[in-house]
Amino acid sequence: MEIRTAPFAHDAKENESTMKLTLPSDIYYVCWRDMKRFLSQKSRILMTLVQPLIWLVLMGNMMSGMTNNPYGARMLGVKNYIDFMTPGIMIMTALFSGTFCGFSLVWDRRFGFLNKMLAAPISRMAIPVGKMTATSLQITLQVIIIGIIALVMGVTFSSGVFGFLLIAIIAGIFSFAMAGVSLSIAVFFKTLEGLHPILNFLTMPLMFMSNAIFPKAAMPNWMKIISDWNPLTYAITPMRTLVVEGWVLEKIIPGLVITIGFAFVMVLISTWQFNRSIA
Repeated sequence: MEIRTAPFAHDAKENESTMKLTLPSDIYYVCWRDMKRFLSQKSRILMTLVQPLIWLVLMGNMMSGMTNNPYGARMLGVKNYIDFMTPGIMIMTALFSGTFCGFSLVWDRRFGFLNKMLAAPISRMAIPVGKMTATSLQITLQVIIIGIIALVMGVTFSSGVFGFLLIAIIAGIFSFAMAGVSLSIAVFFKTLEGLHPILNFLTMPLMFMSNAIFPKAAMPNWMKIISDWNPLTYAITPMRTLVVEGWVLEKIIPGLVITIGFAFVMVLISTWQFNRSIA
C-alpha cells in the first residue's frame, strides 16, 4: 500500500504547487477580460468622467459658502470647500464603482460565462480576485482623472505628485475591498434587479455616516461613533490629509494600514463565499 499511495501523494503536492504558480496568471486573465469589457463600453467610460466633474462643479460651488464663515472654515480645516470635497468625491467614486463589481458576476452567471470559467482549468480563487483587481484598476484611473480635473479647478495637493499617486492607490485599495463586499453579496442573487437595491441600501449609509462630505465635528455624537467604525472613514482620512495638510504620517499610516487590512479580509471572505456558492 505504501508503494502505491506515494505517487498519488506526490501528484497531489505537484498539483498544489502548479496551482500556486498559475494563480497570478489566472488572476491576470480574469482581470484583463473585465478590463476589455470596461474599455469597450464607451458610454460607461464617458459617465466615469462626467459624473465626478458634475460633483466637483455643483457640490464644490454649492457648498463654497461654508468656508466664508470663519467657524465653518476652521471646522473644515480648509480655505475652499472644494479642497475638502475633492478627496470625498474620489472616495465616493471608489465606493459606488466598487460595488458595481457584483453586477459583473450576476451578468456572467446569467449568460453562462461563469460556467465556462468554472469549467476552465483555472484557480477558483482567481475569479473573484481577478474581478476585484479589474475594479481596482478602473477606480485608480478614474481617481487620477478626477485629480487632474480638480487641479484645473484650482485644488492644490499639498503632498505633491507622490502624494497624488498615493491618493489614487488608497482609493484603488478601498475599491478593491468594496468589490469584495459586492461579490460576497452577489453570490446570493441571480438577477440584477434583486442585487441593485441591496447594494444601494449598503452604500448610502456608508457614504453619509463618514467624513466624506462633512467633517466629524458637524456630526451628532451617535453618528460620530458609527463613523469611527466605518471603513470609508479610514480611507478618506489619509486621502484628505495628503490633499490639505501634506505628509502628516500619524494621520496617513493608520488609515492606510486599516484599508489594506480591510482589503485582505474581503479577499478571504469573497473567495470563501464564492467557493460556497459553486460547491
